[in-house]
This record gives sequence, C-alpha cells and structure tokens, in this order.
Amino acid sequence: MYAFTVDVHAPIEQYDMVHAEVARRSAGAVPGLLVHFGRSTATGFQVLEIWETKEQCDRFSNEIVGPVIAEMAAGQPMATQDPVMTEFDPHGLMLAARANASA
Repeated sequence: MYAFTVDVHAPIEQYDMVHAEVARRSAGAVPGLLVHFGRSTATGFQVLEIWETKEQCDRFSNEIVGPVIAEMAAGQPMATQDPVMTEFDPHGLMLAARANASA
C-alpha cells in the first residue's frame, strides 16, 4: 500500500472545486484508490489518500489531478505556501464490505 497526507495553505473552497472537477473527469472510478478525504485545518486543508500502489497514485495524479489543478490555477498560485506532503505506512486499514451488485 501507498499512503500520504498533503497539507495545503489555501481555503477549503479550493479543495471543493478541485475535488468536484476530479470526480467529474474520473466519473468516480479511480483504480487503486482505497481511501480519499479532505478536511479543513487551521491553515487551510489537508488531504489523506491510501492507494493499492504508488504507481496507481502517480498515474492518476499525472493524468487527472495535475491537469485539473493546472487549469484551475490559470497561472495563479492556489496556495499561499507550497503544499507539504508526508508519506506514511498505513496499519490496520479496515474497509467497509460492499454489497454485491449482482445479488
């Protein structure tokens, strides 16, 4: 597994805009993504993601997330400071069981 947090010094509304566009472009189908959430912090927002592999994360970031951020930034910085990314090894991950669609 591959996991990280990113702390961004920007309003949570920027996260909401990027998240909505990423969800639209990916149609909610993100191969390898196990967990994603964003939350407000005292200095902006934080994103946490857990992936099956780093390669899947990098592919999605390069093909979807990066272009969305670049387009929305339109030459303007979206944060007051560079985002701070922290990778970590998740322990004890439990995922909810999914209902069988064919049942």
